[in-house]
Amino acid sequence: MKIPRISRKTLGIPYAVFLICFVIIPMLIIVVYAFTDQNMRFSFENFIEFFSDPTKLSTIVYSLVIALLTTCFTLLIAYPVAYILARSKMKKKYVLLLLFVTPMWINFVLRVNAIRELLNWIGLLGETNYFNTVLGMVYDFLPFMILPLYTTMIKIDNSLLEASADLGGNPFVTFTRVTVPLSMPGVLSGITMVFLPSMTNYVVSDMLGNSKITIIGKFIETYFGTDWHMGSMIALILLVIVFATTALSGGFRSENNTRGATI
Repeated sequence: MKIPRISRKTLGIPYAVFLICFVIIPMLIIVVYAFTDQNMRFSFENFIEFFSDPTKLSTIVYSLVIALLTTCFTLLIAYPVAYILARSKMKKKYVLLLLFVTPMWINFVLRVNAIRELLNWIGLLGETNYFNTVLGMVYDFLPFMILPLYTTMIKIDNSLLEASADLGGNPFVTFTRVTVPLSMPGVLSGITMVFLPSMTNYVVSDMLGNSKITIIGKFIETYFGTDWHMGSMIALILLVIVFATTALSGGFRSENNTRGATI
């Protein structure tokens, strides 16, 4: 009896249906609303209004600055942590990694409330709003930077480090010319996982900035409650920024499965 074979195309049908129903169709609806007026007639009015409004433009700038600061501080903290964990010979290093990653399993709102209570206890809540916002985002997104960095560094072949030492390279040279280049896929992955969400995570800015800081995610949430056309235009502009950022960071490049250079 012949067993029927299922082709890869057939297995991809459920995903294709899901993609069409929950990604492509909603995106088409966003595009239609973005380029129509209240009477559903084609118009560039929303596009022109967005780029002629200083408040909306400044919001994008604030969002980019906050996301950039969050990414930089997160990378500065996560890289040495991931490096130490990956290169350490401790038997219990997986327990330490688990401690750093555990916050990802805790409800996001609970984590934000926890840092809010801490800032309120030490008297910083409401005084340095931008500092609080960046601090809260670094606290929330730190595991998302540590994990891809660690996953990349743990796969770096020790023979490459030994070869560098045999050729006369001191620890600093080995680190800068071997470890750092081979860990770049993890760096780029971590940057993508932190930079893009921190541009739109208005929950942190609302709770830790006492609703005094408006980022682009808050704008989208507000306008979708009052004006779907402008809200769709802002969402579309954000999508373009996300695609541009991903392209610049190499997120669309296919990585070769070279030894120790992939996640």
